[in-house]
Amino acid sequence: MLRQFLLAFSCASLALQVLPSAQAATAQDMASEQGTLEVTPIVQGLNHPWALAFLPDHKGMLVTERSGNLRLVTVDGKRSAPINGVPDVWARGQGGLLDVALSPDFRQDRMVYLSYAEGGGQGNKAGTAVGRGRLSEDLATLKDFTVIFRQEPKLSVGNHFGSRLVFDRDGYLFITLGENNDRPTAQDLDKLQGKIVRIFPDGKVPTDNPFVGQPGVRPEIWAYGLRNPQGAALNPWTGAVWENEHGPRGGDEINIIARGKNYGWPLATHGIDYSGQPIPESRGKAAEGTVGPHHVWEQSPGLSGMAFYDGDRFPAWRHSAFMGALVAQALIRLQLDGDRVLHEERLLGELGQRIRDVRQGPDGFLYVLTDEEEGALYRLGLK
Repeated sequence: MLRQFLLAFSCASLALQVLPSAQAATAQDMASEQGTLEVTPIVQGLNHPWALAFLPDHKGMLVTERSGNLRLVTVDGKRSAPINGVPDVWARGQGGLLDVALSPDFRQDRMVYLSYAEGGGQGNKAGTAVGRGRLSEDLATLKDFTVIFRQEPKLSVGNHFGSRLVFDRDGYLFITLGENNDRPTAQDLDKLQGKIVRIFPDGKVPTDNPFVGQPGVRPEIWAYGLRNPQGAALNPWTGAVWENEHGPRGGDEINIIARGKNYGWPLATHGIDYSGQPIPESRGKAAEGTVGPHHVWEQSPGLSGMAFYDGDRFPAWRHSAFMGALVAQALIRLQLDGDRVLHEERLLGELGQRIRDVRQGPDGFLYVLTDEEEGALYRLGLK
């Protein structure tokens, strides 16, 4: 009996073991329009980190690595061994373990939601899946992980999974879905490519979704005509879901998502094909029956991740939207007046790293992840 107790205690200790991160550099000062920006490395050596979510009560952050690991990271720069119970992921190309979000009722149900690339499609293709599991009290295991949503059909050979998760004020879950680099499917309402879907937290479909009851149409769909939406966030002042997405070669955009609307891809785009030729299906920058972008970049910064800043710590950042830029290797700040974009600022260029995700922390600082083989988590604040 004593031997069994010691063995169990040893296993529990291993599950709770906190591993120090690679040696972190000291804080750097960088220029910004609001004054000196202080950039503090929290953790380095993360393998293509994709997303983060803050646990309540100062217990740290859950961070996904695209290769398939979910880790606990503390604000003082420690990271856990991989959390148990995470599903197997299809880690190829842009696929892998992607977004992470906490249930709006996390303090009661301890549910953690993950989006990820899932294989099993015809011809070994993949699609986006979303599931949830209950985080153990010792923060070491996701218990009873269950898939609640699958993108159908599975068409990706490694591209355009989308995959951001947003809960709105009423507790509905919105999931952004790329078109798997299969352009026409974004307009096909019998498929889940190039869509934003709206479901209940358990995966059931709300009866007031716009296409419920229509034959040959997926009832999960809330909006469509999207290319590769890799950023999304809830506007804290209006309650609307904002989404950002990659254009092809040019034409990255922000959309304010509304019920049943068609956002145009590939019928309308400000970009061209990577070959330099027009998008074959495109009718120009606008197309009848579609909604134009709320904000557009003619030259693609490669958008990913999105956060609104409504904290009190740095008043100069209030009423700003922040988003990562992969190609531009920057953090983009958009100054807002209501929904209107007044001004753009680019930060973190000195890092020379692809910015994958950005979140506002409960402490009022910004936290960003860099999409590198040896990626990092940084804390940002104004001096």
